[in-house]
Amino acid sequence: MPEKIIRDPVHDIIAFRLERPVDALLFKLVGSQEFQRLHRVRQLGMAYLAYPGAHHSRYSHCLGVMETARQILDRLRLARKIDEFNLTACLAAALLHDLGHGPLSHVFEEISGVNHERQTSAIILSPQTEVHRILVEYDPSLPKTVAAFLAGESREKFFTDILASQLDADRFDYLLRDNLMTGSQYGAFDLRWLLHALVVDETSTRLAVTAKGLSAVETYLQARYHMYRNVYFHKVVRTAEGMLKLALRRARRLAEQDRLPGLTRDDATFRALVGGQLTTGEFTGLDDVSLMQSLKLWTAADDPILASVCHGLLYRRLFKTIDLTHVEDPTALRGGLDRAAAALKSAGGDLDYQFFYDEPSDTPYEIYDGNNPAVDIPIQMRDGVLVSFTALSPLTLALSRQLMFRRVHVAAEYRDVVSRAIFSDKSHTA
Repeated sequence: MPEKIIRDPVHDIIAFRLERPVDALLFKLVGSQEFQRLHRVRQLGMAYLAYPGAHHSRYSHCLGVMETARQILDRLRLARKIDEFNLTACLAAALLHDLGHGPLSHVFEEISGVNHERQTSAIILSPQTEVHRILVEYDPSLPKTVAAFLAGESREKFFTDILASQLDADRFDYLLRDNLMTGSQYGAFDLRWLLHALVVDETSTRLAVTAKGLSAVETYLQARYHMYRNVYFHKVVRTAEGMLKLALRRARRLAEQDRLPGLTRDDATFRALVGGQLTTGEFTGLDDVSLMQSLKLWTAADDPILASVCHGLLYRRLFKTIDLTHVEDPTALRGGLDRAAAALKSAGGDLDYQFFYDEPSDTPYEIYDGNNPAVDIPIQMRDGVLVSFTALSPLTLALSRQLMFRRVHVAAEYRDVVSRAIFSDKSHTA
């Protein structure tokens, strides 16, 4: 029997048995131009500057999400009948969910205003894309169904839960993959046991976890907490992402003045920077390669600000970090930041491009208050009754506390003067 195999560092073997229509469809989608582009979009953006192994792509992650969704559905099919068309739509949605991501993770999206979820839907629905033509060839209604599933509009709620929930295939894969590729050792959890414990509640059609999977859920949520604390919010990662924002903002300003070197007004990167509308074909040309090439060109720009920030990113001459997480009093924090800004300005620094304040935050587990079932993790007891994870786990309060850092990032030559200014008032910053 014809079979295509992809070896994956997280899931080992991802197999496509081509005599099965759904597998044949998925393998064709993998070969499409729009999906192949994801080879050239890093999963973790600039995180490789902190974790040298973090060069993995959205391509490998999307394959992993599809494989995880397939394992979930295979498990659920042991106990219930699942419509083949909806199963196909769910797997295609899992595979294609990141098609609309721009270069270098979320940073480019923030600057350009290109929303990756809307862009993903546009690629799937556009008759001009190879992805759309492959889906239509399988079934004319499939593109709209896949887009609807990604928008959370499936009739049976467990399909939505598989694609977007506190226990979805996306989170399962990126935690394990990012943990492995960064070498952090913080994001491991027992995926096989967690998948084994998944069931569908017949009344609500929601995805639930049997009571024997409670510990697996706890470990998974702890892994998420540790990955945010140690990888996604790592000070070097946040510094690099902040500097990239500064570079792109400066590039946008110069582009609006027709002073941006290396790009013409017809270039997709130029148009994205100034908020122009891109066709799906033009968007497909945007990737890490094109943006990094622009950063290389800009190191020789006549504009010293753009050249300096881009040089710092390319050669890891990053801003220094001053941690203010312990300063919880808003008045003291504001005072420290005001003193920092004044000191930097007096020393001849540029407040707009050599200094920024960053306050990343995340809540590992959102407590279910009875109003929004989408955030709940239902646990199915032995008698079939659903009980919220919130009511069962002693870790609920710890996991529901907001994780937050407060940091000043400043050009290296001004770190000491800024640090002295911030901590000059010891009564407020101690």
